[in-house]
Amino acid sequence: MQPATRSIAIAAPASAALRTATTPFICLGCRSVQRKQQRRPFSGTVSTQTDLRAGLTKLSSRRLISVSGPDASKFLQGVITNNINAPHNADGFYTGFLTAQGRVVHDVIIYPDDLGPEPGKQSFLIEVDADEAATLHKHIKRYKLRSKFNLKLLDPEERALYHSWNDVDQAGPWTKLVDEVQKDGNARAVPDPRVPAFGSRLVVNQTSSSSPLTDGDLTPESSYHLRRFLLGIPEGQSEIISGTALPLESNMDVMNGIDFRKGCYVGQELTIRTKHRGVVRKRILPCILYPEGAAPEIPADGPGQLEALEKLLKPEVEQGVKAEMIPQGASIDKVDKKSRSAPGKWLRGIGNVGLALCRLEVMTDTVLPGETPGTYSPQQEFVVSLGGEGGSEVEAKKVKVKAFVPFWLRDVWRIEAEKAEEERRMREELLRDRGLDVE
Repeated sequence: MQPATRSIAIAAPASAALRTATTPFICLGCRSVQRKQQRRPFSGTVSTQTDLRAGLTKLSSRRLISVSGPDASKFLQGVITNNINAPHNADGFYTGFLTAQGRVVHDVIIYPDDLGPEPGKQSFLIEVDADEAATLHKHIKRYKLRSKFNLKLLDPEERALYHSWNDVDQAGPWTKLVDEVQKDGNARAVPDPRVPAFGSRLVVNQTSSSSPLTDGDLTPESSYHLRRFLLGIPEGQSEIISGTALPLESNMDVMNGIDFRKGCYVGQELTIRTKHRGVVRKRILPCILYPEGAAPEIPADGPGQLEALEKLLKPEVEQGVKAEMIPQGASIDKVDKKSRSAPGKWLRGIGNVGLALCRLEVMTDTVLPGETPGTYSPQQEFVVSLGGEGGSEVEAKKVKVKAFVPFWLRDVWRIEAEKAEEERRMREELLRDRGLDVE
């Protein structure tokens, strides 16, 4: 099944689910989030319920690289996980650069650049984590060799990147504002290719646009990140760790970032082998942090999931404790139990929500393909530490973690399981027609 087919299949239930979440929540005060060494802070604060239901924000956490020239398409095709020539990727697509060993170097979104330096010729914009833009620029130059294309790291004043979402009123002010910006032909809106319900990207040519967006028009960027966490969408190398993360564990396959039928590219061998011969036991999932007491109740899937999550949102886990205080890579362990390997690793968060790399059969009720149910128990609780054992009382404190599978991911798994069952049935019928034994 092609990635685009999965997108179409899950778009309707996801959008419906988002539109039903109407319960107000407690406002979030977003503190700067530190990377493992120097993590880029989130900007702004989450101020109102409307911020998560409809908004438009400027993505200062992302940056654009221009690739333009006769060999641009051919070069990119050989170094990314998706198929740049696929018709369903014509407006833009999610993909990644891998190491030769199949580890993620950068996750990116690539757009055709109609406003590029060579109109009518091959020109693309690569959206990447702002902190990693210079590194990716060098990475591409290293592989360029004699390929004929120009490479430029764009200044935010040249091309600006925005994200819009609207689950409340499709004819509301945010939609009208995006339409107004596109009128002069110097802006391009593209549905986010990862999860259809997430919203749309807006690429604006700042140097020639007659309708520049001002800060007064915008939603704080922290609202975008919080919405992303609730939907379980990892982004950037603070969450998809460069040189360490595997693309399937980072959900790149289910977010339409990998074409398993395209030709060779850097890191293809391990990725294909994992897809067809292995089992993905860990994935990046959204998590809720909570103090002592009963674990929060989260519906398995469906529209009720986001409605319940809005009720659970808080600016702090407890007095003086926030998700931003948990170091990247902190181990998630079972309460009062020691495992040979940690069930999960914390990545990043805001307030009392975040993302973690979780072992599916231990931290969720997911049954892996071809296997019996794992060791998951609804009564089992998990904890993560705020810091090292030798630190202050706050640093040594532990908070509880509850991971959950977002509804859109369960939809993808259901569709893939139905397709696999249909293929199995057709294969058995073909064998019977030929008079062969069905094992």
